[in-house]
Amino acid sequence: MRTAVVIGASSGMGREIAILLAQDGYKVAITGRRCDLLEELRSQNPDNYIVSCFDCTDMNNSEELEAIKDKMGHIDLLFLSAGGGEINKELDFHIENTTTELNVTAFTQIVSWGFNYFKNRGKGHLAAITSIAGLRGGRVAPAYNATKAYQLHYLEGLRQRAKRLKLPISITDIRPGFVDTDMAKGGGKFWVVPLNKASRQIYRDIRRKRDVAYVSRRWRLIAWVMKILPTNIYKRL
Repeated sequence: MRTAVVIGASSGMGREIAILLAQDGYKVAITGRRCDLLEELRSQNPDNYIVSCFDCTDMNNSEELEAIKDKMGHIDLLFLSAGGGEINKELDFHIENTTTELNVTAFTQIVSWGFNYFKNRGKGHLAAITSIAGLRGGRVAPAYNATKAYQLHYLEGLRQRAKRLKLPISITDIRPGFVDTDMAKGGGKFWVVPLNKASRQIYRDIRRKRDVAYVSRRWRLIAWVMKILPTNIYKRL
């Protein structure tokens, strides 16, 4: 049986991807902080879900993932959906530091464990939700944009490493724009994608083992504009 681990499966895109994986015949280990929501999901399909309740910012991710791997026997797909950020107009350090701990430190521990596991196994698929926000800095939530930029580059580095090792390890970087979840904060939102539509597109991109995927695909246009916009114009936005 194919197996997957979904980090951050208690709500949002992580939960929806876990459901799609189970419907597709995967044995899915679902993780998150909110045990009640994970247990509620498991009760819907107890044969296809394994619950592992932990907070990835506690930095015990390697131990938790080792335990999941031992329980499942092997892991084919590691999908990281846990991430966050807050609007921080006052530039409060606590908010910035919390974002960094989750989006950089915990992220690095999880994906580096996953890559090393797949390297030792000789194959595998690592996928993570990043953000189009990682393409440029952002005045409203500076740490969010900066940490997402870190994630984009880290995944690119792992993709390059897998190529050099000549191993069939796929690295999928999923870059949403605005998706209708609790993560879509603040005003000025446009092209907001319904959660079920975004999740179906993400799952298609995972199955196709894309390197980089924008959600929805029209956000490729915004990505292109963001990349070429001159600094002296961008800093006024």
